[in-house]
Amino acid sequence: MLHQVWQAHTDQVHSIAFSPHERTLASGSLDGSVKLWEVDSGTLLWSSWQTKGTTCLAFAPDGRLLASGGLDATVRLWDPKLGTLLEEVPHPGPVFSLAWSPDGRLLASGDFAGTIRLWQKQPTGPARCMQTLSEHSNWVRGLAFAPDGSRLASTSWDGTLKLWELESGRCLQTLEEHTERVQALAWSPDGGTLASGGWDTTIRLWDGQEGTLRAVLQGHNGIVYGLAFTPDSRHLLSGSDDGTLRLWDVERAQCVRVLKGYAASLYDIAWSPDGTQLASAGSETVVSIWEVASARHYKVLDGHRLTVYGLAWSPDDSLLASSGWDSAIRFWDPTTGTCVQILRDPYHPDTLFYGVAWSPNGQQLACGTYLHGVQVWNVTATARSQRWASRQLPTWIRRVAWSPDGTRLVGGGDDGHVYVWDASDGRLLQRLAGHHGGVTSVAWSPDGSRLASGGSGQGQGDSGELLVWDAHSGKLVHAFVGHPGVVSALTCVPSGELLVSGGSDGRLRWWQMPSCECVLVQQAHQGTVWALKVSPDGRQLASCGEDGTIKLWGLERGKPVRTLRRDRPYERLNITGIQGLTQAEIATLRALGAIEDAAAESP
Repeated sequence: MLHQVWQAHTDQVHSIAFSPHERTLASGSLDGSVKLWEVDSGTLLWSSWQTKGTTCLAFAPDGRLLASGGLDATVRLWDPKLGTLLEEVPHPGPVFSLAWSPDGRLLASGDFAGTIRLWQKQPTGPARCMQTLSEHSNWVRGLAFAPDGSRLASTSWDGTLKLWELESGRCLQTLEEHTERVQALAWSPDGGTLASGGWDTTIRLWDGQEGTLRAVLQGHNGIVYGLAFTPDSRHLLSGSDDGTLRLWDVERAQCVRVLKGYAASLYDIAWSPDGTQLASAGSETVVSIWEVASARHYKVLDGHRLTVYGLAWSPDDSLLASSGWDSAIRFWDPTTGTCVQILRDPYHPDTLFYGVAWSPNGQQLACGTYLHGVQVWNVTATARSQRWASRQLPTWIRRVAWSPDGTRLVGGGDDGHVYVWDASDGRLLQRLAGHHGGVTSVAWSPDGSRLASGGSGQGQGDSGELLVWDAHSGKLVHAFVGHPGVVSALTCVPSGELLVSGGSDGRLRWWQMPSCECVLVQQAHQGTVWALKVSPDGRQLASCGEDGTIKLWGLERGKPVRTLRRDRPYERLNITGIQGLTQAEIATLRALGAIEDAAAESP
């Protein structure tokens, strides 16, 4: 039964941690914040901001310290009662995992390069690195100490699980039974069982003493992101990208209960060149194609294994490109719905792909990545190949956009910079500094003279940042004031007189140029607006968001036209007057499509 839901952050939540007494919950997000909540009431007790996204959290066993790690290559130690920052521990690279030893003396951190460090807090002075363990060849995603404190287990995107002897720092065993990246890790309280889960959708149970494989738990059909044992060590709880929580009997290696959720966020949309169709994609891993006039959802392109973040229709209508977290860019024939080719990074096959954009002449495709720069592909020939990649900039590029004349490419970095490249050879032309947080969205003016960029404004409370630059000189010419939350999507009206933004508050805002005045606000989505796209005829605007809907708007005046949505599990189920359900259960049914008024059945 769903107990409680509350809006906590303005970007994806990558880590949560209960305090040892279980009365408070810490959460960390890519919006750069660390927050502490009272569990029973959902009350925010305190909030603090890092310079970049928070990826991992861990409470000390006695609850007196909270450790956080993030993309800014820093481990931070907080006083969880007061929310005050006690210490910053520099790290060579982004930190993706943290764990305290049972006695609270050591803090283990795992990073992007595959290195584990063991830190000891000092009575005076900075924390000291006691050991460095460096046999993993990729991100360290999971860390867990044995209950007796003698060993440390680690999981990595190199596909292995390793057991380390702490006294000597020696790797005792390397376990290689998983077939893909290993993500989650948990040691049972009695020390008898070690559980691991990952991208192969399985959970593996290992003997906690011998390191031998005891059982393989199958049932999830998505990445296993989280694992936790019950205090008696008899049951294991797993959370997966498939939207389910599963409870397993450890001794029998059987699933005894499944709790189902529903994840249907849409991260991108793309108009067909003739404006008659819309493609959408997101957390459900499929690409959907809609008929705009009839609002009919008539085609599903199935092939990605994980979230699809980027979509782009080729200018000649022959191909639809999609990019995803399964390290693949797929080319689809939109008429038949078949996948005609798959591209992968030839140098880093595990690259996570984000937003894609087709060049105006249809000969190149650009894609943003996670920590592997912007990549540009030649896409005219059958043997499509990578043309260039900006690997010298190890930052997260969520969205990319071509200049109208196709000579330049812009991308916004999670490091707070806007980057402009020469589209022919990848030469960096400009690095525009002005954002205080990550840049999540970029857009060109129709004539190519201006660049707009939006972001989180980390460290600026809950306000976002929307900036406009002179595209030739790189000079900041406008700074829009008063945008609540992250500016998560941007587009320019073809006339060049208006800029439309989408925010983490679910609203669209129309801004007048050059006065920087907000002239219209429309509630669009429940949750973040992830993408905005103008129709080819310049008359309509399409938006998509966290709630899984596509909204169509009159572009100039912002008048709502139509809503497109795939059916949810309880779509149009009338629960008017239903008895015996809690308010939380009723809220859950509503979120899954149920209605309480027969008059609300119209789409």
